[in-house]
Amino acid sequence: MKLDTDQVGAAARDARAAALDRFLAELMPTPVPRGVALVAVGGLGRRECAPHSDLDLLLLHQAAPGIGDLATQLWYPIWDRRYALDHSTRTLAEALAVAQEDLAVALGLLDARHVAGDPALTAELVAAARDQWRRTAASGLPRLRAAVEQRHDRHGELAFLLEGDVKESRGGLRDVGILRSIGYAGVADTMLPPVRAACTRLLDVRDALHLSMGRRVDRLLAQEAAAVAASVGLPDRDALLRRVATDARTVAHALDDGWRSVTRWRESRRRGAPASRPQRRPLARDVVEYDGEAVLARTAIAARPDPTLSLRVAAAAATAGLPIARATCEWLASYCPPLPRPWPAPARDALLTLLGAGPALVATWETCDRYGLVAGWLPEWHRLRSAPQHHPVHLYTLDRHLVQAAAEAARFAREVERPDLLLLGALLHDVGKGLPGDHSEAGAPVAEAIATRIGLPAADVAVLRQLVRLHLLLPETATRRDLSDPVTIRTVADAVADLSTLELLHALARADAAATGPAAWSQWKERLIGDLVASVAAALRDGGLPTPPEPDPALVAGPLPAVHLDGDRVAVAAADRSGLLGSVAGCLAMHRLGVLSADTATVDGRALVEFVVEPRFGQWPDPSRLAVDLRRVAEGDISVTQRLRRGGHRRGGGAPPRVVWHRGAASDAVILELRAADSPGLLFRVASALDEVGAEVRAARISTLGADAVDAFYLTGSWADEGDRKRVETAVLAVA
Repeated sequence: MKLDTDQVGAAARDARAAALDRFLAELMPTPVPRGVALVAVGGLGRRECAPHSDLDLLLLHQAAPGIGDLATQLWYPIWDRRYALDHSTRTLAEALAVAQEDLAVALGLLDARHVAGDPALTAELVAAARDQWRRTAASGLPRLRAAVEQRHDRHGELAFLLEGDVKESRGGLRDVGILRSIGYAGVADTMLPPVRAACTRLLDVRDALHLSMGRRVDRLLAQEAAAVAASVGLPDRDALLRRVATDARTVAHALDDGWRSVTRWRESRRRGAPASRPQRRPLARDVVEYDGEAVLARTAIAARPDPTLSLRVAAAAATAGLPIARATCEWLASYCPPLPRPWPAPARDALLTLLGAGPALVATWETCDRYGLVAGWLPEWHRLRSAPQHHPVHLYTLDRHLVQAAAEAARFAREVERPDLLLLGALLHDVGKGLPGDHSEAGAPVAEAIATRIGLPAADVAVLRQLVRLHLLLPETATRRDLSDPVTIRTVADAVADLSTLELLHALARADAAATGPAAWSQWKERLIGDLVASVAAALRDGGLPTPPEPDPALVAGPLPAVHLDGDRVAVAAADRSGLLGSVAGCLAMHRLGVLSADTATVDGRALVEFVVEPRFGQWPDPSRLAVDLRRVAEGDISVTQRLRRGGHRRGGGAPPRVVWHRGAASDAVILELRAADSPGLLFRVASALDEVGAEVRAARISTLGADAVDAFYLTGSWADEGDRKRVETAVLAVA
């Protein structure tokens, strides 16, 4: 038997199914014993055979004699061909009894297909299995929903994963099977044309993935994405991820709609009598609640609908925490006219109400986007929809990140003077991603155009443009600059200009981090940004600037070396010598501590270094052992960091490291900023390299986001000579 295993698409899947049917039919004896049928379930049953799919087969019989020998005659040749085989041998009654208890078996029988033997027996099984499923759906569907939700928890959401499982993740092929099961139960028509099209494309991706890997793999691995994209006729990995995300969201949205249909169906069965039918309850002008959904009021359906209607429906639904009925979405998409420019006030008010709905915003926005309503409000959304964000710190695609940020920003609405601008800024802060250049700068004019279109006053348009352009100012400054340096505070104060914008940027930074993912935020980062905001606010109010902190008195007196451990702070004092910063950093790395900041000083012949640290793997090292090793390195013992000196922790791959110089950004130093892949001991290696070329480090700020590090080193002196800077840069890049 020859399988068409090197092709992608529906025709290739059908050819593989036909070839497998012939192969399996040939294994059956001639003549086939009466009352015996070979039945395909799973992918073969649906004729959706991927190149390396397993085979799910049922040998169905009516208490036929010698059925065990026949099963052996069938299964062993399949194993000899190295097919993965899931098999069972059952009577009709046994198969139905197992399906009654096992949801996976019940779903498999819904798609069962005759391969060989007695076709009447197969037909009887399929009819009985589907009838049993319909009769038991009231209890079976809730059990199925609980199992589906557990699977989603394990595998995540395909639309937002860089390496999602196209079969098991939410929105994947397994969920298409769940939609079919809801349809077989007679609850709702779930296999609509968009779902069928999405399923076909996801099957193509799975085919291409199997071919690329040469084995059964359902997770879309990053290293295979380019090959998979080429196999399905897409130009690159981004186009593939965007299409997979769009298809997964189509399936996931249909599944949500399907579960709502199940809930209504079960409630209608409980209500029974017509007198207990659901009643309409007003939600807002032209919007009512009916049977747990937001629907159009009858008076809203007119020959010339109000252009603001779609936004007002969305706002009412989100505020009430209700889904919008599918029929309402379809009517709005077909008949609601475009908004005038600039928007009338009711449209602008409805958008702000929608954005201020908090968590309910996400589901409502997703529904509106599925039916094309969002692109009618914001034509720029076409470019943003399902755009992948490759940095692993991001949980979501670009469009979902923006909506999530707006939902998070609603938590801070009472902390700012202009919550409306905060919500709009959160929705638009990354609108420049995908455009040439820095996305903050590129997004500012886009946000300005949108704000003008929706009818904001000129002064508000200017503030919104400023929010988008500066939305990274506070987190980047807080984590990469010395907050005790007056130049740092003055620079931020000059950029922000007023207290109202400062509080908006502070709230936006927190919302942005929360919408990015857990790796984008920490208590340390929150504390740094809070300190920066407090210092800048003082500078804006009365011109007050910070003064450099005084050294710890306990470190400038007493015997040497001195080691102080206090929570996340590590301080070491030793006889004045070069290289102490790097040595202590190396010791901390050996104890699996990541450095967040480092400061150095020389007082009365003593070298002082102070670090803020956090454990790399969640567990703090033994403080007594750490203190012993810190004293050893303070006395010049290099054996503690010998393994790091050999470069054992370096990581290869990825973009090459870069060095960026910032002159005039500090009061008494020049800042060397290293952008590189993070690795344990990076600070040790860089600090050691700087020491070897004679560069004195006054302070270091370590900013790590996922696998990337942006480390800023304050080098004392002017460093005006280009040759000296080049020499330092070469030394740093050599160890980064």
